[in-house]
Formats: sequence, structure tokens, C-alpha cells
Amino acid sequence: MINSNQYKSNRYKDGVLLVCRRALVLVVVLAVTVGVFGLLTSRSPAGRGGSLDIADSSSSLQAIGSSSSPRTGLNGVGASFPQPLYLEWIGAFRDLNQGVKINYQGMGSGGGIQQLTQLTVDFGASDAPMNDEEMAAAEQAAGSRVLHIPAVFGAVVVSYNVEGLEDLKLDPDALAGIFLGDITRWDDVEIAVLNPGVALPDQAIQVAHRSDASGTTSIFTTYLSRISSRWDDTVGKGKEVKWPVGVGGQGNDGVSAVIMQQPGTLGYVELSYALESGLPVVALKNKAGNFVMPSLESTLAAGRGVDFPDDLRFDLSDAIAADAYPIVGATWILAYEKMKDPVKAEALKAFLNWALENGAEIAEELHYAPLPEGLKSRALEQVNSIH
Repeated sequence: MINSNQYKSNRYKDGVLLVCRRALVLVVVLAVTVGVFGLLTSRSPAGRGGSLDIADSSSSLQAIGSSSSPRTGLNGVGASFPQPLYLEWIGAFRDLNQGVKINYQGMGSGGGIQQLTQLTVDFGASDAPMNDEEMAAAEQAAGSRVLHIPAVFGAVVVSYNVEGLEDLKLDPDALAGIFLGDITRWDDVEIAVLNPGVALPDQAIQVAHRSDASGTTSIFTTYLSRISSRWDDTVGKGKEVKWPVGVGGQGNDGVSAVIMQQPGTLGYVELSYALESGLPVVALKNKAGNFVMPSLESTLAAGRGVDFPDDLRFDLSDAIAADAYPIVGATWILAYEKMKDPVKAEALKAFLNWALENGAEIAEELHYAPLPEGLKSRALEQVNSIH
């Protein structure tokens, strides 16, 4: 597999998107360093995201591109989980400039659902499927059915910052114990027995978690609820929960920054954020009893044998495959089946068709797993029902 940094350097010689992403993380890191945690929870989404111009061979998009009317703009907001991937897809289209400008801003899954419901964007994005109540509110507002269009699978990883500790294993009990506040030190016996021969420091564990409504949090807490009855009874699952312990960061980049800047910290982030930040990740014991590191292969394995429902709202947590990483989720584009503007409808269909049919290589290089063929075909059916 090509190194993702090499790929981006080769593909985007001007380096604009990569610089923007790293500059964003740097800003958050500096904010945490000086103790301005409020910046992590109040940063305007307007500075996050990117735009792209796309062309399509269809007559509808050629007509858009050749029209004397102003450019058609599509705006989407939502999950930060897939933001690195969406920015790379944006970059892949930058040279086409055929009349359709698409802007995506990663402000959290909760924000994506909210703004879709308020009809302030053309599409949303979420790492957790909308629940029935959210669906009903959105469909009443728009007078149209909401479509869940899966884009990729991704791993939510447990990252940490402990000097000299590069390899760490945790099982479900130890992980739940840390986030419940029962395990508070790195050399606790429950961690030590899982890591024989590893020098664990006599140091307090600080937990980092999301402060915003987050699909990444939904994936992570769904897993904790599945493997810990105590977690399920006392905390539960969702895009927002009442955390027993820890400090919060806005977005995956915010949590990454907290971990990077505070020794002894452990938290959860999407895999590409951990890799981008150079953070070590935990090998987790899966349902089959095997310790598995997050990777493209172990993420793909989580979807093996899953029976996907008709509405494509599904859960990949704690998969049964022997080689599956246990904390895996999908990320969805949320769109209305009937859009008010036919030109925007054709533009959104064109982009999503391209992304599902041609975006797999970019996804893999950023450690997201492309959809299995059967699921991809069903996702394309959803896309093509947009009108």
C-alpha cells in the first residue's frame, strides 16, 4: 500500500489540502497547550472543510457547466470521522471545475443531522444512523424521505500518550474500566496482566473524549454498551453521553490534540487521525478472543457476514469474525430523496456516484475500508433514487 503522505505529496503538488489539515490540528494543539479548552468546544465550523469543483459526462452536468447562470453550490456538514477522506475526494476533483462547487465542513454528526433537518444544507453526514425520531423530524420538515448512503467503513481506535510505551493490549473489561473511572493508573493490575513484560509507569490515566455530538462517540459507546453491562446501565450509548471521567475535545482533531499534549492521556479517535498525529494505538481483544490491531484488513473483516437492512441503517460493533477489529462503524451521507432544486439533485448524484465507484483507492490509502460490492450496489441504488 502506498504511504498516504507520499500519495498526497504526489497527487497535490501545491500541498494545499494537506497543509490545511495539518494547520488545523496545529491550531488545536496550540489551543490545548495554553489551556484554552473553550476553543475546542466553540470553534466555528466555517474554518473546517473544503470545496471542490466536479464535472460529469452526463448531459445534465454539461448543461450546468455551460450555463450562463451562476455556479450551482452544494453545501454539506457533519461527521469529522470521514473528514480526511472527504477532503481527499475534494482534492481529486479540483482540476475539473465544470460548474458545481461542493463544500463540506466537519462539525460533528449531530450538527450534520441538525442542519439537514433545518434545511440549511443540501446534505448531511453522520457516523451514526439517524434514529426514528430524528428521521421523522427531518422528513416532516422536508416533505421527503431521508436516505442513508454509506460511504466507507472506518475504525475507531484507542490512542494514548505514555513515554516509552509503544505496545499496549487491552481487553473489553479493562477498556470499560478505564472509561468508567474504575482503573485510574497505568500500572493497574488489570492492565499489567494483559501486558506481561511491559514496563507500565506508576502514572495517572487521564481520559479524553469528545465534547460535541459525535458519530465517533456513538460508535465507541455502542461498543462499550455491548461489552459492558455496567456501562450500558449507567452511561449508555449515543452521539452524546454523560461521561463518568475525562476531559473533552471538539472533533477527532480536538481529542487527538488533547492526547498529544497531555502525557498519561488515553482517548478514542478515528484511525486516520491517530496516524496523522503519530499516536500509538491499542491492540484490542475482539469477540473471538484475539488481540487485533486496527488496519484496513481488520476493518474490512468487521463487515463480513453482516445482514444489511433495507434502509441501510446498520451496526458493525463487536463483530464475530476472528480477524475483525472490534470498534468499527460506517459513515453515511444523509440526503433527501426529493430535492427542491433539480440541478442540485443531479450534481449531488454525480458526486456520490463518482465517490462510490472511483474513490476506493483514496479511501484505502487513508485507512478507510471501501464498501463490499453488494453493499456498494445498494448504496448506489439509494443515490440514484435522488430526484
